[in-house]
Amino acid sequence: MRKLFAILVLLLIGFAAWIGFAFLVPAGPSQQTFVDFKTGSSVRTIASGLKNAGIIRSRPAFLLLHLLKSRSLKAGEYAFDHPDSLNDVYNRIARGDTYARVLVVPEGYNIFDIAAAVEHAGIDSQQNFLEQARAQVALVRDLDPQAPTLEGYLFPDTYRVPRKDRAADVVAAMVRKFHQQAHAIGLNSDLHKIVTMASIVEKETAVPDERPVVAGVFYNRLTQRMALDTDPSVIYAALLANRYRGTIYASDLQFSSPYNTYRHAGLPPGPICNPGKDALAAAMHPAQTEYLYFVSDNQGHHRFSRTLEEHQRNVAEYRRATSGMAQ
Repeated sequence: MRKLFAILVLLLIGFAAWIGFAFLVPAGPSQQTFVDFKTGSSVRTIASGLKNAGIIRSRPAFLLLHLLKSRSLKAGEYAFDHPDSLNDVYNRIARGDTYARVLVVPEGYNIFDIAAAVEHAGIDSQQNFLEQARAQVALVRDLDPQAPTLEGYLFPDTYRVPRKDRAADVVAAMVRKFHQQAHAIGLNSDLHKIVTMASIVEKETAVPDERPVVAGVFYNRLTQRMALDTDPSVIYAALLANRYRGTIYASDLQFSSPYNTYRHAGLPPGPICNPGKDALAAAMHPAQTEYLYFVSDNQGHHRFSRTLEEHQRNVAEYRRATSGMAQ
């Protein structure tokens, strides 16, 4: 009996040592290693994948830990670049802390801005993104049959982009997000006009309270058959022609483009950027005013006016303020 007891003690000590070694001592690679678990992968498959990739020391230890914790393990691709404890590895997969590139698209970014952000994030080249933004217009045919590109329908947001995704996948995710947001705010009619107007509003002001008023100004100008005379459309025309030089020149104001709202009355042929939800809501529900003009007050807001004379006084005051700052 004493001999059997001694064997049991040794076995318990050995098991405890194995538990401590397998559970507590960090294991894993010293360089970035990716492990991809498909949807529906079993716990045994996940444990085997981790062991084969050198992320954990023991497959049985992982299965035992899962038996104790009984958490749902998430599919996806995981990146491991340093040794970790078995518990930390398990918790990462239970959280679904998958690997992804982060793509931040602020409100008002146009397709050229997004293309640069996509390349900077290491997802794909600018050229490939622009090609996809022009080629995949079928994604919005149900919303806007006349859309020349996906400009306006690439919803601004922060996106987590899996390692294997490219420009085509990013474009599809952004359009899918637009569909969701459009449905959420009840945007279901006259989308081409609304999104185009929202894109102008987005570029003209970043002040939430001003957006409905700015939208109202442009709708008033359309009603009176006045040119919109909006600088962001001139910039966009120059970007499309690959002639934008960082500021607006007199030649840009005279440049013949349907997007140049100084030379062509009415809305441009399509959106000039990708508006956020607030700008879309402002274009859907503009403020009812008699304003026809606005100019910056040099403090981040705008001054609105009903008549050209009042507008000219506001412009003169703005110029005096800016010249004083320059001095």
